[in-house]
Amino acid sequence: MHTASSAQDEPHTHLSEELEQRIGNDLFDHGWSQQDGFLSADLSAALADECRALIAAGALKKAGIGRGGEQTIRPDIRGDHILWLRRGQSAACDHYLQLMDQLRVALNRSFFLGLEDYESHFAFYPPGTSYQTHLDRFRDDDKRTISAVIYLNDAWLPEHGGALRMHPEGKAAVEVLPLAGRLALFLSASMPHEVLPATRDRLSLAGWFRRRC
Repeated sequence: MHTASSAQDEPHTHLSEELEQRIGNDLFDHGWSQQDGFLSADLSAALADECRALIAAGALKKAGIGRGGEQTIRPDIRGDHILWLRRGQSAACDHYLQLMDQLRVALNRSFFLGLEDYESHFAFYPPGTSYQTHLDRFRDDDKRTISAVIYLNDAWLPEHGGALRMHPEGKAAVEVLPLAGRLALFLSASMPHEVLPATRDRLSLAGWFRRRC
């Protein structure tokens, strides 16, 4: 059971002042926010279709842990396959990136964070794979400030597993199911989190709002 807000209204095609305030309040009060219907059903479906096509084409590669030359493939720790997004890749990806840029501007307006850009990749977890508890900020690079995960899975049920489990300091763990169109945001440097194994393919877009050096 989570305490941050979970919007159940019509899907958002742009960021309303109410949504901006809700996200800002959540991050300030709890260090995380869940917003349902953040992506429209059409955009979520288009991104899911694109992700599946890229998986079938072998474009997504096993993700590693660590950075640069120290990066290693450890499926026992991290089991997802990823592909970084680039602008102009598709109409659906451009729409998503435009929406996230609106969110970047809103976060700067609320918190004066100096967020300069947003990076994102498709993430595919085959059944049974997971990602052990970790933080998103690298020890030698503090640019990542706010993490964002958007889910692309229709008709997801609790028994399918695959939740994002966050561990807020001094509070009970929070679980967010990977339901299509749902956005989860959290503070990159201070929110330990993990991805639990699922019984079906799990698709998402993972991203990070990054500040200046």
